[in-house]
Amino acid sequence: MKTRLTDAFDLEHPIISAPMAFAAGGKLAAAVTQAGGLGLIGGGYGDTDWMERQFGRAGNARVGCGFITWKLAEQPQLLDLALGHAPAAMFLSFGNPAPFASRIANAGVPLICQVQTLRDAQNAASCGAQVIVAQGSEAGGHGEKRGTITLVPEVADWLAVNAPDVLLVAAGGIADGRGLAAALMLGADGVLVGSRLWASAEADVSQAMTDAAIAATGDQTIRSTVMDKARNLNWPDRYTARVLRNAFTDRWHDDLPGLLANAQKQADAWRKAWMAGDPEGSNTFVGEAAGLIHDRPPAARIIEDMVAQAEVLLTQAKGWTG
Repeated sequence: MKTRLTDAFDLEHPIISAPMAFAAGGKLAAAVTQAGGLGLIGGGYGDTDWMERQFGRAGNARVGCGFITWKLAEQPQLLDLALGHAPAAMFLSFGNPAPFASRIANAGVPLICQVQTLRDAQNAASCGAQVIVAQGSEAGGHGEKRGTITLVPEVADWLAVNAPDVLLVAAGGIADGRGLAAALMLGADGVLVGSRLWASAEADVSQAMTDAAIAATGDQTIRSTVMDKARNLNWPDRYTARVLRNAFTDRWHDDLPGLLANAQKQADAWRKAWMAGDPEGSNTFVGEAAGLIHDRPPAARIIEDMVAQAEVLLTQAKGWTG
């Protein structure tokens, strides 16, 4: 399956794995690259030792790296660490990429910017992003309010007129070949896959959290800030995170003052549960695609099945007469 994305990055398939904090380590990134996509290590909140280990786990695989932009601004030296590994791409999301764009460009590394609004897409293009990822609110983890099915074509239309050389990737709720085919029909050059690869054999996710996602439907996810408050993370107000609902979100989602009043106690309990991989005491970061996840196969099989299904659907669409 060839698109502008596969041509630009010399890929077999127009699929990029999301640089999910904690879950997207070197093993997953390498598996995605070896399966014909582009694997990204999730730099997350900036643990130097962890990042070095993950680049080591990726071995000789050609992988990229992603950062939470507002957090990178607090530890800008981490960008040099990542660039020192000659990544296939640098991925920035959740903040203004402008302060880092020139350093990435000077290193000769392609810049991928994930955005949640048209305005942010326009800013990313002006900063020199070679790829823009339009992320809908269906996605797991952090994001905003726009839906994938309207955000992607709106960004596609703007890019076609104003920045035609910038590639577009769709994200949010894409978990099978139907999502890949739909994204291409919406004007994207490829897809960013998070939740489905989060539930892969190579992802650094506890079995209990994976099992919780497999047992859930998309209806059982919620966008909230309680997990960030519990972790004492100063996420900008514009972003919430999609997780599975559980006793923790049910108790605190509508009572942030109560959570903040018990912040240290709750933070300690949440962190202990997270380290244990407990989906009840902490939170399972997965998107609405949970309802499309039924197993935990190797990443290569996920990608193979996704591409095969998309090719069948797109071939059928060519002959559709209504």
